[in-house]
Amino acid sequence: MWPGAPEPLGARFHIGPDGTPGSNFALWAGGAEAVELCLFDADGTETRLALPGLTHEVRHGFVPGVRPGQAYGYRVHGRWDPWTGARWNPAKLLLDPYARAVDGDFGLPAEVYGHVRDWPDRPVADTVRDNRDSAPFVPKGIVVDDDDDWEDDHRPKTPWSDSVIYELHVRGFTMRHPQIPPELRGTYAGLAHPAAIRHLTELGVTAVELLPVHQFAHEDHLLRRNLRNYWGYNSIGYFAPHAAYCASGTRGQQVGEFKRMVRALHAAGIEVILDVVYNHTAEGSELGPTLSLRGIDNRGYYRLGDDPRGYADYTGCGNTLHVVQPQVLRLITDSLRYWVTQMGVDGFRFDLAAALARGMRADEDPVMLSPFLAVIAQDPVLRRVKLIAEPWDVGSGGYQVGAFPPLWTEWNDRYRDAVRDFWRGASGDLADLGYRLSGSSDLYAWSGRHPYASVNFITAHDGFTLRDLVSYDRKHNEANGEDNRDGSNDNRSWNCGAEGETASEPVRELRQRQLRNLLSTLLLSTGVPMLVAGDEMGRTQGGNNNAYCQDNTVSWVDWSLLDVPRWRELFDLAARLIALRRDHPVLRRRAFFSGLPQGQGGLRDLAWFTPQGEEMTEADWFAPAATLGMYLSGQDIPQHGPTGRRVHDDSFLTVLHAAATPTPFTLPGPPWARTYEVLVDTSRGPDASAEPSGPRRYRAGTTITVPERCLLLLRAEPR
Repeated sequence: MWPGAPEPLGARFHIGPDGTPGSNFALWAGGAEAVELCLFDADGTETRLALPGLTHEVRHGFVPGVRPGQAYGYRVHGRWDPWTGARWNPAKLLLDPYARAVDGDFGLPAEVYGHVRDWPDRPVADTVRDNRDSAPFVPKGIVVDDDDDWEDDHRPKTPWSDSVIYELHVRGFTMRHPQIPPELRGTYAGLAHPAAIRHLTELGVTAVELLPVHQFAHEDHLLRRNLRNYWGYNSIGYFAPHAAYCASGTRGQQVGEFKRMVRALHAAGIEVILDVVYNHTAEGSELGPTLSLRGIDNRGYYRLGDDPRGYADYTGCGNTLHVVQPQVLRLITDSLRYWVTQMGVDGFRFDLAAALARGMRADEDPVMLSPFLAVIAQDPVLRRVKLIAEPWDVGSGGYQVGAFPPLWTEWNDRYRDAVRDFWRGASGDLADLGYRLSGSSDLYAWSGRHPYASVNFITAHDGFTLRDLVSYDRKHNEANGEDNRDGSNDNRSWNCGAEGETASEPVRELRQRQLRNLLSTLLLSTGVPMLVAGDEMGRTQGGNNNAYCQDNTVSWVDWSLLDVPRWRELFDLAARLIALRRDHPVLRRRAFFSGLPQGQGGLRDLAWFTPQGEEMTEADWFAPAATLGMYLSGQDIPQHGPTGRRVHDDSFLTVLHAAATPTPFTLPGPPWARTYEVLVDTSRGPDASAEPSGPRRYRAGTTITVPERCLLLLRAEPR
């Protein structure tokens, strides 16, 4: 063991000072008394070497002859004093927080707990140290050879305003695809397969948002019920691609396979966004296992509670990372930069992002001048990628929708709730819906942000699928083993007259229409739409709205649905709407509507109409109503093309009607249009906008009949 260097953190293979190849190991362990590097042979034989270097609380050393593929871990020595938050226990082998690859899985037997897990007096169990060796029961870090060759990769760099996001699970998206070879299903290589990419390109999405792919662990309570964590929101390795999603091996091969997946998606024009969980780790509460950070420096990495035996829990997962601590902030930002520069990703969606914006005090609400947000804003790498906040956590003051600063977009749950309520007939008035359809200026304009700050969604991984949203009035989570107590009870769903699957043709037809209404609303709204994998073809979870532990056909995409005509038609409608969005800049504006005329003698860029064809008054917005007309003018859009010329487009009238009976609607007359052409009619399906004799056109001022529960998109032809 040579002294080595304190930079960079983690394990790095390189040529030593005298030309000898080997690996440098560096670990920040703030209050530790000593750190042992543990190297493991193929048969599990362990060699322990004390890291000799100490620089600014970083322990480091260089080991000649250690090459990529070497398995390793750490044992960290220090005081065992849980009453003050000190939980060092050298009997526990710890995963390097900077490990680039992980070999093995966390089974969580009693030996991996720093305390005696099954101590009979449970209230004090976390204070009784367990001295059994955990090494045989935990995965190991793997030394990886860095490969910086991205010369053949071309990032799509899709502007935010042009983006359509597709949230998917690497395993669930590919496990049942008949055209993906069985040995590649459930893996990064499976997602890179031409059959998987063909579906994405035919649909027309511009980015995939991958549910967590950082190395994660399964919770003990799930393993005891023979279940597994499927979603992956239980991270333990922020630099390592989750090994179980690799087809080529887990001794570092997962790094190359992930990079090849990114290259394949980029070649198809699709960006890669990672859903990341930097708010907590898989170590859980003080009664959880000791896997990495807890054993390295519990007080340095986590927010401790008023009683330092426990944690300040803003995540609902037992612990919260102490992001204002410099080394924790460094861990997160080093990880983010690594995934951008080394792994090629294009952006991040931050789970429970409000927890990252909290200040130094445990009782302080999130602040938008927090160290984390400030560091991101000035970082030359991270400020250039897509940043999406889940703008809440479970702590006091944690709901922060609309509050994040410029550079950030947000999951807009107010959009979700407004659209769900409107189409199920539960809206009291139209005021909130108007804001949501037009980009949520009430939430984002005040801070200088743009309409694309709103990531619009109706469904996400957490909750009902789109099909279940129109098929169930209540959740059905019995398979999760928690007596149906888990999952939200506020679903804003409507089963259309029967709970679950039914043979009733009227109910099935109504559900299909509602699906078309919801999809059309999402893809025609101003902002960035997000679809969930399978929603475009009727995926169901059987009413389970919290399938986080269902690593099975409940969660996996059922590709046979595309062989069913009604689900293929739904896919075709989604693809057609995305193509319309791509072809018409007025549907993906970069600036908020002003409601004022654009140019000399021009029309207002946004106008709202009642069924009588009259512009809405203030009173109309707050009166009970189920019908709304939204006119988007394509004249003089306030943006410029690549050569600086003003952008012009068609104008469109969208009519949304959620009532159970048809309604007359008078098409606005001059100056809004001369004639109107129907492009989308959700009462008829994706290709029913035209009669056999040709397109359906109406003169301005004509009163048409809008069918019950229907959305119409009409092109307003020039005056």
